This record gives sequence, structure tokens and C-alpha cells, in this order.
Amino acid sequence: MSLENAPDEVKLAVDLIMLLEQHEIAPEVVLKALEIVKRDFEKKQLSAPLP
Repeated sequence: MSLENAPDEVKLAVDLIMLLEQHEIAPEVVLKALEIVKRDFEKKQLSAPLP
């Protein structure tokens, strides 16, 4: 599968992986940070107005 045709979430995931690997961030730090990011975006999603 070409990344060009991949869903947006896959493209974003690949970009994030590349960024984190380029900065040589330890996996345990990445996982803890992603938990924080996930909680933040879940809160934003819950408080977003419905279409």
C-alpha cells in the first residue's frame, strides 16, 4: 500500500513515528506522552459541538 493513498490517520502515525525516531526519544517516554495526548484529545472530542 502506498502511503500516498493511505488514510489520514496512517499518514499522521508515520509522520509521528519518524519525528520521534529522528529525535531519539526513549520508547517509555513516547508511550507516556502519547497517553497524555490521547486523554487530551478524548476530552476535546467529548466537548466538541455535535454537527
